[in-house]
Amino acid sequence: MTPDSPLRILAGDIGGTKTRLAIIDCVGDRVHTLAEETYPSQTYATLDAIIRVFIDSHNTRIGTACFGIAGPVRDNRASTTNLPWHIDAAGLSQIFGIERVFLINDLEATAWGIRALNSEDFHTLQPGQDEAPGNAAIIAAGTGLGEAGIHFDGDRLRPFATEGGHSDFAPGNSREIDLLRFLQQQYRHVSWERVLSGPGLAHIHDFLRQADPAGTPAWLQQEMQRGDRAAVIAGAAQARRDRVCEQALGMFVRLYGAEAGNLALKHMASGGLYLGGGIAPKILDRLGQGDFIDAFLDKGRMRPLLERIPVRVILNDRAALYGPALYAASQRR
Repeated sequence: MTPDSPLRILAGDIGGTKTRLAIIDCVGDRVHTLAEETYPSQTYATLDAIIRVFIDSHNTRIGTACFGIAGPVRDNRASTTNLPWHIDAAGLSQIFGIERVFLINDLEATAWGIRALNSEDFHTLQPGQDEAPGNAAIIAAGTGLGEAGIHFDGDRLRPFATEGGHSDFAPGNSREIDLLRFLQQQYRHVSWERVLSGPGLAHIHDFLRQADPAGTPAWLQQEMQRGDRAAVIAGAAQARRDRVCEQALGMFVRLYGAEAGNLALKHMASGGLYLGGGIAPKILDRLGQGDFIDAFLDKGRMRPLLERIPVRVILNDRAALYGPALYAASQRR
């Protein structure tokens, strides 16, 4: 097999809510999806069980596999943060007869997948000044909060994982200090993930609702009981059906911008700051109203530096699926 011949890979995006598997052919940074399926993660006891269903459905020989895991990966082993799964690449290789199996962090996977996307797969919040290549970073609020860096080595951009979403939440004003105190009543450690995630939006709503003398409207209670609380809150805010929901989404957006700015500074992300995850594409109108970028830039003397950084939302959620395939392909070079 030559470096220019297609490499067929079983790629996976393993999240707390859903698991996506695909068979992908890679040539360089180009990807071609041959088959793809999505499974509800909580329905299965192990990742092995999902892979078995997928392989039984698609009769093709696989020699290489790579899975992006929502959680820390060490020595090709992982324990998922929002699922009771323990995943071992060597075990998967033995069970399914796959010669090479790689595990990488899910945000690292998304960072790898960026190179397979086109210009229409992004929405620009701040154009910045794309004068020269440099480091980049990605932050993604969804079921949890993921963060990753992308190091520029002078030739290529090389993604790497972090667990920055679990670092200490840092309030920036008196109301956010009150939010921290509210969350400290529930959690021993309050991380950024406790406020910047689907459950985080629900936490912010609950914090703000306690000061509302009218309480939660009956219709909102019923909708939150029937569906995903964060989605209901965001939907009510965008439709302007409830004032507290609007306030909650506004606070969420400002906090998202603040932590995105923190991440951009820590990685000196002159090459760009990317928003991944499932939430950002659903609230594009709110992200574009200015609060996000205002909070992103609000870093005192560092504001001029941050004004030069492009900020883009990833619209194509397949970046998280393309990334494991591109990572695996890079390992044969």
